[in-house]
Amino acid sequence: MNTTASAPLRVVVWGENRHEQLEPHVAEIYPEGMHNAIKAGIEENLGERVSVSTALLDDPEHGLTEERLAQTDVLTWWGHAAHAEVSDEVVERVHRHVLEGMGLVVLHSGHWSKIFQKLMGTTCTLRWRSENDRELVWTVDPTHPIAQGVPHPIEIPQQEMYGEQFDVPRPDEIVFISSFTGGEVFRSGITYRRGNGKIFYFSPGDQDFPVYHHPDVRKVIANGVAWAASDRPSRALPTLLRYETGDFFNGRGYQGALHNHDEDVA
Repeated sequence: MNTTASAPLRVVVWGENRHEQLEPHVAEIYPEGMHNAIKAGIEENLGERVSVSTALLDDPEHGLTEERLAQTDVLTWWGHAAHAEVSDEVVERVHRHVLEGMGLVVLHSGHWSKIFQKLMGTTCTLRWRSENDRELVWTVDPTHPIAQGVPHPIEIPQQEMYGEQFDVPRPDEIVFISSFTGGEVFRSGITYRRGNGKIFYFSPGDQDFPVYHHPDVRKVIANGVAWAASDRPSRALPTLLRYETGDFFNGRGYQGALHNHDEDVA
């Protein structure tokens, strides 16, 4: 966690970086990788408020070591073709850090990532159509911090279609809903709280189209990063504590019903 109010948010942009290496048309759209396009969008919108670095699937431990995550305020996640290659050990590590208070921004096909499915507890499946479609991103909650400075609607001329049913739990907040030329609609910008962490899912961003160069999409992602950052003074898992009647402040550790019962009897 940041130790001073003036310290920049420490953001890690995580990406597979596979399509850019294997598909020439994707490399042409994102010559420095989608992760660097996302990074640039966060930096241009948040400036000195952030310190942004990247991590990739093929890095040791996917670039997400315990030490790295402990020094990360917000993690963004883009995955698509290689969800199964993400180590379960790393997923458990990221999951714990989110519950402790690290922010998470999940992008586009990251809906099917191991970490998002684990946090949601559902299949996270959806309706989709892979073709050159037009997407309109409509602001549902103009008062939400993530919607600030964002036009209504955002027009994305080239995009993959995502539609309902989106098998996720009821969101804490719906910030954006998208519509497509086939008549489909989709909850494209939604938020959750898990433990002490905040999660923002934002769907625009297929690898086949230059969506992460779109200034309004970059604005939304940057707003999501700023929103997901915790204002808690330290990072910790929610803990089960026992409080005596009338004692509102001094919780006792709890290790299990029979164990603590034996202590009380003794």
